[in-house]
Amino acid sequence: MFAVYAARIDRDQPLNGLELGERPAPETRPGWSTVTVKAASLNHHDLWSLRGVGLAEDKLPMILGCDAAGVDADGNEVVLHSVIGQSGHGVGPGEPRSILTERYQGTFAEQVSVPTWNILPKPKELSFEEAACLPTAWLTAYRMLFTNAGVRPGDSVLVQGAGGGVATAAIVLGRAAGLRVFATSRDEAKRKRALELGAVEAVEPGARLPQRVDAVIETVGAATWSHSVKSLRPGGTVVISGATSGDRPSHAELTRVFFLELKIVGSTMGTKDELEDLLSFCAATGVRPVIDEVLPMDRAREGFERMESGGQFGKIVLTGP
Repeated sequence: MFAVYAARIDRDQPLNGLELGERPAPETRPGWSTVTVKAASLNHHDLWSLRGVGLAEDKLPMILGCDAAGVDADGNEVVLHSVIGQSGHGVGPGEPRSILTERYQGTFAEQVSVPTWNILPKPKELSFEEAACLPTAWLTAYRMLFTNAGVRPGDSVLVQGAGGGVATAAIVLGRAAGLRVFATSRDEAKRKRALELGAVEAVEPGARLPQRVDAVIETVGAATWSHSVKSLRPGGTVVISGATSGDRPSHAELTRVFFLELKIVGSTMGTKDELEDLLSFCAATGVRPVIDEVLPMDRAREGFERMESGGQFGKIVLTGP
């Protein structure tokens, strides 16, 4: 079957390890189901995999892709939950949880196999392309906001780095849930898009906000960390799920953290129940993922290049045959 896969690890030039071509179709295994992929979306996780982060050399070649929507063997339209082993279903009792493509072949292919427990019905209100955006970036944003930040309608949040998948999702979900959303971006066009999506104000990174916020959604890391901490009200929370600019800020702001009793919470992906809630939320409210570009799978390299350059706003989606 046709697939997009990591053939080599290159920490400095990750796209050097990206290959498109034929790979073996999934094998049948007990407790697992094979899904025909209709749409799959790119995540920065795929670039990190090509750099060898979370993907060992002995697992190569590895089909990339965490997210997918498609059709199961019985013709049902489905969405995949990308965290394998969280429940114990389909894996050994001692196996730690992993994200699809860290241990198992991914979704950038004609077919993908996952534990049957990881398959959810796709709401009829969502297209395959829309549904394929939800299981990683949008689920991550959903958990960051509503589980780990614990914000409620009327609260305020700062979203760092508007344009990325998680940040874009946080703006849209926050607005739909009645939050007062502020956003940052170095790019003027992305700040404008953030306003169009519902942010009340979009500023350059590091700029002073008109008010201190209840929570910060942080995926940028070192470049914005100090600003994130300084933007919080006393007792506020930074929720961090990534560090695309590096994980070693020059100023950790520890004095401010303890003096103002701030909370710092790590967040990774989300549960199957949270994905089910997110799917229902989108179906019921009319909220839809922001899609930057849809490409056929044989043009995946273009999507990777766009994502690596940071030029996208929202999700890049690959469509299957």
